[in-house]
Amino acid sequence: MKRIQQLLEDRILIIDGAMGTMIQRHQLQEVDYRGDRFKDWPSDVKGNNDLLSITQARIITDIHKQYLYAGADIIETNTFNAQVVSLADYGMQELAYEINVAAARCARQAIEEYAQETNQPGIEKFVAGAIGPMNKTLSLSPDVNNPGFRALSFDEAVAAYYEQVKALADGGVDLLLIETIFDTLNAKAAIVAISNYFDDHHREALPIMISGTITDASGRTLSGQTLEAFYISLQHAKPLSIGLNCALGANEMKAHVEELASIASCYVSAYPNAGLPNAMGAYDETPSQTAHFITDWANAGWVNIVGGCCGTTPDHIKAIATAVSQCKPRKLPVKL
Repeated sequence: MKRIQQLLEDRILIIDGAMGTMIQRHQLQEVDYRGDRFKDWPSDVKGNNDLLSITQARIITDIHKQYLYAGADIIETNTFNAQVVSLADYGMQELAYEINVAAARCARQAIEEYAQETNQPGIEKFVAGAIGPMNKTLSLSPDVNNPGFRALSFDEAVAAYYEQVKALADGGVDLLLIETIFDTLNAKAAIVAISNYFDDHHREALPIMISGTITDASGRTLSGQTLEAFYISLQHAKPLSIGLNCALGANEMKAHVEELASIASCYVSAYPNAGLPNAMGAYDETPSQTAHFITDWANAGWVNIVGGCCGTTPDHIKAIATAVSQCKPRKLPVKL
């Protein structure tokens, strides 16, 4: 914790870009997702990208390495949906622990290989255990005719996140990143799970990064919170950083990053999409365009951690890392 805080005081740190975008480049088919171990699995598994940390570990490790070579200081585990609630879509709930451990090890392996290949033993790179929002929300009903209905209870969400946190910690992550939050109650469940796990195991808690998602021009999360309300409702977790990712491109995210920088007492992160998706769902923003927007944030003194989300690639991360390398990080506000 202390070391990454020292680095954040010295410079803007770089977080990696999209995992899904890079996986898509491999054009993997059902047989690739299954591997030998799951060749007889009763349901389709194509699209379960988290499973690839087991069945295609080399691909995942190499994607991590590409981001490290691009200049990333923090790489995220391939675990966005790796908890029992989301894995139920594939009938793979029992694999949640194993998938998270395997994903953490892929990231650690990537750092080890990168250090050896670049002859930089002991290089300071960090693994963030990615904890996604789940595919069920605690604040909103999935049934428009029954607004009081919930497909998931708070305790069920805590239990699912608890198992994921345990696995990520056992796999050797340095940080825990609760990301792409569109329902703050889900994030609170993750925070409770993290607190419970480290209390139960009498271990020093890992630093928490929190990153929310503003879904449209209203400046609110999907569950209706303003950005200020989002921050206030989560600051009790004493996160290392709080920020925004996904949903918007950097140009559309600008005003929200500025607002967050003005109110946050912790470090601020921002990793936008490569612009807004086109009619085909693809992202057209070039690395230089994304880097230009993010450099403006850096020059304004708004950010401490930057990178990319959907549609971004190692080329985007390299451009961002180069562009902000001489920019000073946002200073934490002085506590009165």
